Amino acid sequence: MGVGSPMQQSPQMQSKPVGADKKIAAGLCGILLGGLGIHKFILGYQQEGIILLSVYLISFIIAIVTCGIGTPLVLIPTVIGIVEGIIYLTKSDEEFVQTYVIGKKPWF
Repeated sequence: MGVGSPMQQSPQMQSKPVGADKKIAAGLCGILLGGLGIHKFILGYQQEGIILLSVYLISFIIAIVTCGIGTPLVLIPTVIGIVEGIIYLTKSDEEFVQTYVIGKKPWF
């Protein structure tokens, strides 16, 4: 190599841990569709997804039957989804995989 030539280094490709590809999908679904529990289904938590979806649907029916008085109940699963979506997106890929894919932590 000459004196003024830049050194060429091969870029090291850092691979994402297995399961890290679910982080963005689960986080965005948690924020945008939080009450429906879609983010739980993406992570493979069927029971928790069904619970969140059921609570949302029941609170929605209560809101309709009470002519809107029960509307604040709809916010409960929605806020849970938003908080979980934000938590997913703020974790590093490794921490996300360790906590939610390997550790199977279903809530928060």
